Amino acid sequence: MTIAMALFTRDLRVRDNPVLTAAHKAKGAVAPVFVLDQAILASSYLTPNKAAFLSSALRELDDELRRIGGRLILRRGQLVTEVVRLVRELSVTDVHIAADVSAYSQRREQRLSGALQKQGCRLTVHAASVTASDPGAIAPAGSDHFAVFTPYYRRWGRTAGRKVLTGPRLLTVPDTHSEALPDAGQLCAGQPSPQLAVGGERTARRLLQSWLAGPVDRYDSCHDDLAADATSRLSPYLHFGCLSSSEVVQRTGRATAGREAFVRQLAWRDFHHQVLAARPDASQTDYRARYDDWRREPRLLEIWRQGRTGYPIVDAGMRQLAAEGWMHNRARLITASFLAKTMYVDWRQGADHFMSLLVDGDIANNQLNWQWVAGTGTDTRPHRVLNPQRQAERYDPAGDYVRRWIRELSHIEGAKVHTPWELESSPAGYPSRVVDHLEGARQFKAARSGGH
Repeated sequence: MTIAMALFTRDLRVRDNPVLTAAHKAKGAVAPVFVLDQAILASSYLTPNKAAFLSSALRELDDELRRIGGRLILRRGQLVTEVVRLVRELSVTDVHIAADVSAYSQRREQRLSGALQKQGCRLTVHAASVTASDPGAIAPAGSDHFAVFTPYYRRWGRTAGRKVLTGPRLLTVPDTHSEALPDAGQLCAGQPSPQLAVGGERTARRLLQSWLAGPVDRYDSCHDDLAADATSRLSPYLHFGCLSSSEVVQRTGRATAGREAFVRQLAWRDFHHQVLAARPDASQTDYRARYDDWRREPRLLEIWRQGRTGYPIVDAGMRQLAAEGWMHNRARLITASFLAKTMYVDWRQGADHFMSLLVDGDIANNQLNWQWVAGTGTDTRPHRVLNPQRQAERYDPAGDYVRRWIRELSHIEGAKVHTPWELESSPAGYPSRVVDHLEGARQFKAARSGGH
């Protein structure tokens, strides 16, 4: 009996999984494998929040595999070494893995391909598993990627996605040793955010079903309303592959303005992946060089991290991030703009902090969204600066979002909560403004206009 390996990475699901489906189609046994990669366990990528989400996602993946007669084979160590060991133990003929775009993923794929070739084992890399569209499939004439979103989206919208896969109904899994499923604390030291979401395919599908039952149709008019919390909350499940982007796009459709607006956001995710696939250095270097002489003041960065800038809308976003390991997209834009443009602190430092807490933080979306906000990325208006007070008035007009996250201001009624510096007495325990926004914005624009 032949054995094919489905090597899970960022595709922790049974349904609509090209990797698992391809391994099953070989008509033999399937070895569903996840390796707790020592390189990732030892890196800064695996944070307490991601470890907690991963732990629950692996348990749900194992449960789903057992429902169809299988189980998850878990190994710990250097990924290539562990895969080769299993290939030898089980006489595996084919290994299937999802394509990804990070520099680490590319190196992993190259090393794995070389090692398996020596074993006489084939490696098949499946595109459009992590994203809805293969990052290399859509490109303009004369370039390997789109640098502006709008023309990319027009092409993306006309490109037929792959067929959504139902997944195998029954698996035969070979008998071999598997490590015990890990608790979060066995993966990473430190406590996760207290209100962190729970990972897993079943959880993700319930959330998707609820979202598509109605809220998505109001997305176009409500998604920027900070207090309403009218977004899908699906981003962590897409990041870990508990849901596939292809299925979400196709099940959502574009029948209403809300659905069209939501699908457009999923296209942004693919857009950033295709940029990073073409420019892997953009994870750490400016996509468009601005030659910024960033402020080197650790005090400013720490004040921003702690949510104590004195600007309530900024601080509310940062405190939501600490509490949930997640932040509303509008709040991400506001807080990032404040750090990179009002405070003029290097976007990479902000991106690192987001990655340390965001459960949905991946290299493509986190780094390139930060570059977009900082004006070093693909934004066609790179020098605009978001005014936090105006953003608050527009997207949290009654102040409910701020009161939810800033206890020191919870007693202040209405929109006055956004301007505590105008009150007769300063709210106890809440700091004064760390910088003057208008002056900070002026200095940023002056720096950017200095011949660059």
